[in-house]
Amino acid sequence: MSITPDVNVAIVYYSQTGIVHALAEAAGEGAMKAGAEVRLRRVRELAPEAAIDSKPEWRQHLDAVADIPLATLDDLVWADAVLLGTPTRYGNIASQLQQFIDTTGPVWQQGQLSGKVYGAFTASLTVHGGQESTLLVLNHIFTHWGGVIVPPGYTDPIQFQVGNPYGASAASGEGAPDGLHLEAARYQAQRITEVARHLKLGRAAA
Repeated sequence: MSITPDVNVAIVYYSQTGIVHALAEAAGEGAMKAGAEVRLRRVRELAPEAAIDSKPEWRQHLDAVADIPLATLDDLVWADAVLLGTPTRYGNIASQLQQFIDTTGPVWQQGQLSGKVYGAFTASLTVHGGQESTLLVLNHIFTHWGGVIVPPGYTDPIQFQVGNPYGASAASGEGAPDGLHLEAARYQAQRITEVARHLKLGRAAA
């Protein structure tokens, strides 16, 4: 039996070579399974062409995702829940995602980002390569937006296997995300969708 989508989930991410993209796609699958309408959106690449071409896997990935729409502020306003994804950069978020976030001022000032459910996911070269600090940086942004931050925590057995209560993550130095890390991304999006649904129903009832 098909489920009529009753929650809007926007998954906005930056991925250089496809690791974060794989997590984003898995998150989309989890949200849709939980009954959400999903918008998968990438942010604009800012690096110069020479830099992109210097790394074949970077160029290959950028060409492969050319058909995925670029994120807009409307995607954030439309959503009941938002997941942001980024590779870590020295324990911080990638400049490409930061540039998009820096354009949110007008809708933030109008209160159009408040009261939504938020979460984040990331990837780094190594397991201890700044994943948690990157996710916490995004939590700071969600706090400024007035959002409801919903981490996966240790609310499912899979979380005890991946060990990151802040959000789904992967180590790019180990290759493409394996089934365990993709399932963790699915679970995180499912949990966020369910919380957003309860929040939406509660507001309607009030």
